[in-house]
Amino acid sequence: MDDSLDDEQERGVAEQQVRRWRGGSVESTVDQVGQEWPVALVFNGISHAVMMCTPRELEAFAVGFAISEGIAERGSDIRDIEVVFHREGLALPYAQVELTIVQQAFAALKERRRALAGRTGCGVCGIESIDLLDLSPERVPDTGFLARLAPDAIARAAHELPSHQTLTRMTGGLHAAAWCDAQGAISLAFEDVGRHNALDKLIGRLVLDRVDTTSGFVFLSSRASYELVRKAARVGIPMVATISAPSSLAIAIARQAGIRLVSFCRETSYVEYSPAGGD
Repeated sequence: MDDSLDDEQERGVAEQQVRRWRGGSVESTVDQVGQEWPVALVFNGISHAVMMCTPRELEAFAVGFAISEGIAERGSDIRDIEVVFHREGLALPYAQVELTIVQQAFAALKERRRALAGRTGCGVCGIESIDLLDLSPERVPDTGFLARLAPDAIARAAHELPSHQTLTRMTGGLHAAAWCDAQGAISLAFEDVGRHNALDKLIGRLVLDRVDTTSGFVFLSSRASYELVRKAARVGIPMVATISAPSSLAIAIARQAGIRLVSFCRETSYVEYSPAGGD
């Protein structure tokens, strides 16, 4: 059992011997791939979920997961966090994040577990009945942020994001979630093999740093899925921008929540699916 990671693991990448074929020739070389570990999330001593993610920024990930999945309503509901890494003598290393949450939140979690056969990171897997699907997002408050949004904010975010994707440049295979201000400047960015995990890490850091989540927007390197928009609604984020396409349910949830959803974001163009104040 280890409570720390070595330098390579802290980077979230691993080296892999490969044979590269190019132009009819082949060479043996070393490539870098994104790490994917099982991460167990334990609340008050009870294991709730095992997620597959990149083993870095796990404290922020656990907080973001707890908040965005409705296990805790606010950061103050989480009293303690401990991250433990297990790897010695194991074919598959894993991490465990142990969270202590307030009794009211824990009681609600135990009640919720009675209705779930299991839980994964896909947002709806493990639900025994369609009646348990949460399609009623919180309404995001209008704080005037969208009115202050610069006309070129999306273009600026699209331009800046690649410079924050260190692991993606190394591996070519990770997702990113960035926090942008009204001018589109990126102040925080997290990467992970899972797009949901990247967003949870971002949300967790915003909560831990007590950042006003209504004062900026999220820029994602992935498509816009139901789960991502639902997570943003839970913490009051007024706009979600993505590089790739949205799903029909993501658009519907954004409209219910009053979130502005824009996709296919580039430096010169984007497509708006859910205008501000839409319903």
